[in-house]
Amino acid sequence: MIQAIGLTSATRRGRPPTVDDLTFEARPGSVTALLGPPGAGKSTALRLALQLCPGRGVALLRGRPLDRVPHPAREVGVLLGDVPGHPRRTAIGHLRMLAAVAGMPAGRAEDVLDVVGLSGLADQRLGRFSLGMDRRLGLAVALLGDPHTLVLDEPARGLSPREGAWLRGLLRGYADHGGAVLVTSQDPAEAARFADRVVSLRAGRLVADQAVEDFARARLRPRVAVRTPHADRLAALLTREFRTERDPAGAGPAEVVRESGNRLSVFGSDCAVVGEIAYRHRVVVHQLADELGDSGDRAPAGPLHRADGRAAGAPGGARRPAVRSGARGAALPPRLPAVPPPGPSWPVRYELRRWAGVGTGWWLMGATLLAALVTGLVLASAGTRSAERVLTGWPRPLPLPPVAIAAGVLGALAFGQEFRYPALAPARVLVPRRLSLLAGKLVVSATAALLLCCATVILNSTTLTLLFGQHIPIDGPWQTVLLATAALSVACAWAGLLAAGVFRSTFLGLAAVAAVPLGLAPALRALPVGPAGRSLDGLSGRLHALTTLPFPSGADRWLSASVRLASQPIGWALGLSLTVLLCGYALVSLRNSPR
Repeated sequence: MIQAIGLTSATRRGRPPTVDDLTFEARPGSVTALLGPPGAGKSTALRLALQLCPGRGVALLRGRPLDRVPHPAREVGVLLGDVPGHPRRTAIGHLRMLAAVAGMPAGRAEDVLDVVGLSGLADQRLGRFSLGMDRRLGLAVALLGDPHTLVLDEPARGLSPREGAWLRGLLRGYADHGGAVLVTSQDPAEAARFADRVVSLRAGRLVADQAVEDFARARLRPRVAVRTPHADRLAALLTREFRTERDPAGAGPAEVVRESGNRLSVFGSDCAVVGEIAYRHRVVVHQLADELGDSGDRAPAGPLHRADGRAAGAPGGARRPAVRSGARGAALPPRLPAVPPPGPSWPVRYELRRWAGVGTGWWLMGATLLAALVTGLVLASAGTRSAERVLTGWPRPLPLPPVAIAAGVLGALAFGQEFRYPALAPARVLVPRRLSLLAGKLVVSATAALLLCCATVILNSTTLTLLFGQHIPIDGPWQTVLLATAALSVACAWAGLLAAGVFRSTFLGLAAVAAVPLGLAPALRALPVGPAGRSLDGLSGRLHALTTLPFPSGADRWLSASVRLASQPIGWALGLSLTVLLCGYALVSLRNSPR
């Protein structure tokens, strides 16, 4: 359940708060609706309860604030707006990626997709989803962790009547199984149709907290709808007339409610009485009609249970356990068994699924391999004998090898796509800069850079061997080239990743990678070489002379290559850039952490 106590949003420039001292409860086994016109503070109240925006007050989920819940995805499911997923990612890939974050088995994605009627569209890209499909996928994300509470911001907005009927049936079934459902709505009739309790807001303050029966009697009783350019004058006249004479059409005194714009609602009277009063006082009336609060379709087509073209109740195609059925026939995902909490490997598993779920990285790596191979062959045919240039396809005009440039792009995309499509943050709020998420991205980006580097060197050397035989026309061993290029690629990948994480921009991440060879390295090369730089010369030989233990076979060459790379300006520039960016990431993380 949710207990919201004194929720008050932060004020800006002396304006009144959007939500002011709001207190309500969303109890288990019931659906609670926050009702109000646009701008009443409904969405802000949800964000305050979920600690997504600054303010005062507290919201307790089963007695604990959200920041003290160890596994929030298993406590509360959230749907605020559209699904912030990459348009080229598939529905099943998106859910499996989020299942890795919550520590859920991968099969849970198929379960919730079948419940929301999208199992037949599991391999469909999110960019081709309609509004109804997107809303179903968002509900699947909310149900992924089998939470005790659902928090949904106007989930039926823009949906067709059949889609809305299905959604209300699912939420009703979820509440019948003991879950707490908190939704927002602008339509009083919709709130009365499926909610158990209605919390009415106006201008950020609580107006009424009623059971749905009391709400229906107070808000959905018959009324006379009046539209006139003299709404204030007619309201005063009607109020005065009803005070002085008994209304023959009602059992009690009539009530006049001033609506927005030029509208009035008159309860306890009829069109004849209101029209006569307006005529006697010469008030122009543009509309005069009897209305009921809920006058919906008398013969609805019924809920649209599935959105993938399959018949309702048809199996989802995967061998999954049977779903639960709500008290009113709504299908719910099966209860999760005792699943252990997500371990320290979840950032790596999440990043692997995020990285592999979109084809951008694969296309970039394939294009880099092809470009490096063609360039290497051209350089070898032109008489270039430098192994560093030929085996990596590194022409003279480029400041970095193509492998290192591609690794920097992959690193920048790792955080750039995270901030552009924040799957880890509801309602597209800022993605938190967590060290665990950074560690996972560092590991995956370094692994991708190493694999790309090894594939490039092996492909180029194999092709040159096939073309020129055993006597390849290059100078230098391939092992040294592989080590130096691998170190350079990993450093570029990390530089792009950290810069994109600090500035929340892929472009600035790429700019940080380009600034190392184009700006920082030449600046360091122009500085006079100090004792520290001279001490690196011959370091591998001095290390070999200090010990009587023999180096492993080939280790002296690897050590010499490492020291040679570190002693060059590009090595110093990359080391300095990574240090500054890592410190900057730590500073912005501490500054944006909740206090």
